[in-house]
Amino acid sequence: MKVIYFSLFLAFFAFSCENDPGIEASTETFLPKIELKGASSIALPCGTTSFTDPGVTATENGQPAQLAITVNPRYFGSTTVNTSDVYDISYVATNKDGIPGAVFRSVTIPPCNGDMVSNLEGTYTSTIVRTNNGNGSTLTGAQYTNMEYVYIKNIGGNKYKISDALGGWYEFGRQLGVAYAAPGHEFTANNIATNDFSFGSAVVVGGFGGPAQITSLNVDPATKSIEISTLWSGSTKFTFAIKLTQVN
Repeated sequence: MKVIYFSLFLAFFAFSCENDPGIEASTETFLPKIELKGASSIALPCGTTSFTDPGVTATENGQPAQLAITVNPRYFGSTTVNTSDVYDISYVATNKDGIPGAVFRSVTIPPCNGDMVSNLEGTYTSTIVRTNNGNGSTLTGAQYTNMEYVYIKNIGGNKYKISDALGGWYEFGRQLGVAYAAPGHEFTANNIATNDFSFGSAVVVGGFGGPAQITSLNVDPATKSIEISTLWSGSTKFTFAIKLTQVN
């Protein structure tokens, strides 16, 4: 009798599951497959004004998948890869069930080096000493020496923007990435020979917040170097003494 009751229970349970509208049958989904064509990191010559994206292959179960491409500039704002900057490109493929897959590429167009007499545009390494304005203590070291790279971009006439008003202290020295840089600070070269510069509005330090303001800038054409002082008024006030050295 126990065997008969158990068999009837199994039959009833199976019948109930098959006919219960609240239980959905399982379905099969295919994850998107996305692969880069070309390199994941591309460096173009300075002065490049156009870029042909090698693209990606994006498929779902062997068929083309829906694809979205986004271009994010790190420092200077253009979402078209046609001027000096570092661009992060994301390729996101989505399957029919809304499940995404992504790959990424970086494209660098460095500024062309100026002569440091009439033009300060270029690519620089950065060495920094940071001073705590509250107690006067200083911090420097190997991790903040010859950091690669800080860019100065000529935006027209005698006006420039720098990729990071903190010289890469957090982006490269602390290895926190561009989200902790202070990009796009503008300055005007009234007279490079006499170190006569004027400075635009402060820029916000990403991640930590607070304004970063360049307060002085001095150029030495003989050594291809620029000394910059930046005040950051965050939770603690710091002064960054930045030495940029132009590189080929």
